[in-house]
Amino acid sequence: MKLFILLASLCFTLHTVSSSLQQYQAIFNFGDSLSDTGNFLLSDPRAPLVIGKLPYGETFFHHATGRYSDGRLIVDFIAEASGLPHLPPYLALKKGQNFYQGVNFAVAGATALDPEFFYRRKMASILATNYSLSTQLGWFKELKPSLCNTKQECENYFKKALFLVGEIGGNDYNYAFFLGGSIKQLKATVPLVVDAITKATGALIEEGAVELVVPGNLPIGCSAVYLTLYGGPTNKVYYDKRNGCLKAFNAFAKYHNKELKRALGTLEQKYPHARIIYADYYGASMPFYHAPQHYGFTSRSLAACCGGGGPYNFNNSARCGHIGSKACKDPSSYANWDGLHLTEAAYSHIAKGLIHGNFTAPI
Repeated sequence: MKLFILLASLCFTLHTVSSSLQQYQAIFNFGDSLSDTGNFLLSDPRAPLVIGKLPYGETFFHHATGRYSDGRLIVDFIAEASGLPHLPPYLALKKGQNFYQGVNFAVAGATALDPEFFYRRKMASILATNYSLSTQLGWFKELKPSLCNTKQECENYFKKALFLVGEIGGNDYNYAFFLGGSIKQLKATVPLVVDAITKATGALIEEGAVELVVPGNLPIGCSAVYLTLYGGPTNKVYYDKRNGCLKAFNAFAKYHNKELKRALGTLEQKYPHARIIYADYYGASMPFYHAPQHYGFTSRSLAACCGGGGPYNFNNSARCGHIGSKACKDPSSYANWDGLHLTEAAYSHIAKGLIHGNFTAPI
């Protein structure tokens, strides 16, 4: 099923914008580094963050924008397909600025669960930000009076807006895995993470959202950082023969996605007037891991384009942008950008799968 009726006309052309594309007049995005367009960079402008300089942003923007990629992200492609500008990061908004066409609240490093969850488990040292999903929701509520005032005005406005709730939740697992947590231990937190996502989705519906896209997690077992940390020649039995990814970690991602879909189904019953759409990021990305050359990924299919060496070109001591790292000459021939995030080319394929393919479905 295509992402939404609005974008169906894009099957004919991406350059001729038909009148039907004006059905959505705004996009509001929540999430983490997979969709952050600058909030993390702006959250501490004094910090010497590598995403504030090249090679980040080199492909499309030709300068760093705060995006964790060489270019555009999935949310950028969805905005373009909708005939809308790229979403401004919330922390960049200025008084008097027109943000009627949408805002991006996503922050790199954000979690679905509140920071207190990690503080109680003595994991605070690894948190990249305290701007969790609930904080982002709070930002939206603060901004709402600037978008509409009366109940009728808000209803008319939000019924023509798209809300992207995620991807979010990946960092809740990343932080624990990177501290040595086991898959068995992390499975116990999946219901908590899923509950946080569905509660935020429900809260947005209560605020007036009508059409919401909630993505699942990517196949983390195909990520260069996971392959580096958990792979090895003695663990060949743990690799998927079809693509070289780590089977157990991909199975974990699928488990999260299954539980998320189940919870969204329950949420839809509570709010039958809303259209909740599940976006299958996992399914949309697996084709280019199974057949990378078919999608133009002619370089090492699982290695990072930008990194500091090693079997998958990920070195925690020389991460992309740091001393000792180097970016590849052609990011479009790689799916993985910096070990944990994907290239613009990979995000483009996922976005096409969501907009034109079979990787989105109403709950």
